[in-house]
Amino acid sequence: MVPALGPSRAVRKPTTAERVLGSGLRVLAVRRAGVPLIELRLRIPFSGRAAAHRARASLLSSGMLLGTAERTELELAHALQELGTELTVTTDVDRLLISGAVLRAGLPALLELLAELLTAASYPVSLVDSERRRLIDQLRIARSQPHVVASAARARRLFGEHPYGRVLPDVEDVAALTAATVRRLHRDRVQPDGSTLVLVGDLSPARTLDEVERALAVWSPGAAPVVTRPAPAVSVGPAVLVDRPGSVQSSLRLAGKSCERTDPAYPAMQLANLVFGGYFSSRYVENIREDKGYTYTPRSSIDHRQAGSSFYVDADVSTSVTAAALLETLYELGRMAVMPVGQQELDNARQYALGTLALSTATQAGLAATLIGLSGPGLGLDWLADYRRSLLGVTVDDVQEQSRAYLAPAKLVTVVVGDSRAIRAGLATLVEVDVP
Repeated sequence: MVPALGPSRAVRKPTTAERVLGSGLRVLAVRRAGVPLIELRLRIPFSGRAAAHRARASLLSSGMLLGTAERTELELAHALQELGTELTVTTDVDRLLISGAVLRAGLPALLELLAELLTAASYPVSLVDSERRRLIDQLRIARSQPHVVASAARARRLFGEHPYGRVLPDVEDVAALTAATVRRLHRDRVQPDGSTLVLVGDLSPARTLDEVERALAVWSPGAAPVVTRPAPAVSVGPAVLVDRPGSVQSSLRLAGKSCERTDPAYPAMQLANLVFGGYFSSRYVENIREDKGYTYTPRSSIDHRQAGSSFYVDADVSTSVTAAALLETLYELGRMAVMPVGQQELDNARQYALGTLALSTATQAGLAATLIGLSGPGLGLDWLADYRRSLLGVTVDDVQEQSRAYLAPAKLVTVVVGDSRAIRAGLATLVEVDVP
């Protein structure tokens, strides 16, 4: 017999230092001296309202490491290699993220290279052209994948014309881009005001802030960050059926609002999500995977973005059981909304949440990733401690209140991607169906 879990222990708050530089850059340094490494994460607000912004941002992120005014792409790669590190640049609808890790002694040099990238990335014409062609090929492949088609259809159904409604850039928008366009975007939008730099590792927090301020003094403010407009209200309406003729599998995607991490009720919402479908021992997994064998990876999740948080349900099932799987999905969601969960299943979900929280922040990389994710809504280490304490206090009634508010089927949009001829009639016995 597996022994019962012991009581959850509080985590000691690490030594930290924080400073907002004159440029508007917020810097947080956290001492976590397990190994002689320092993890670096720089978050730059990068939302946009123009339809082509996703394309521009994607090409900028893939082209930032192609060289600077002082170094070619190869010379930049060698400089990073000499430090035993690499930098990665990624982007999404809300932010540009630069990530890296370096040995303690290499931090000053890495900060100098970072400053060079931020102020003098060159975007050479021939290399940007190659990146553009590569990105177009990737987009064409991605748009043929069922899970991408399903995610794109759900995003458009949930967010409409809001920037969150666009999962991938359009190929036509990418094809129209030039190196000059990307350079202009970098000059206007890669700027410190509103950005956050997190450093976690074997460091002296106060001294590290001084090093950052010296190295990044050359990074000056540009245009004001674009503020993402609030996400639209959810308009439920009919289920959307996206036809994939001949498909042997259907993708079920449901979505709606969730409370945000800044909401005091968020811990209860997170536990409601876990009990329903957020981990392997959840009701949803037990029902349509373990009991009925409809699918291998059903799950629910909460997605946090700058302009709002969303609750998602995902399941990929055989075409022949599409309607049956949707029926069970709606049943389990409805059961969460109208009936209290059991105390034991709540306690199990609570222990899982506490355990994953501890694991996610146990390493330097994990803590850096967590803190940079929290920086968007202006949260930090204090929030982590408060969140843990709040999880311990969540009751059955709290979970039912959040389930009623956000998990009720009547508050969720539904998208199904599959063979319309084979599944439409079955779906129509459960919900109103619209085929675009």
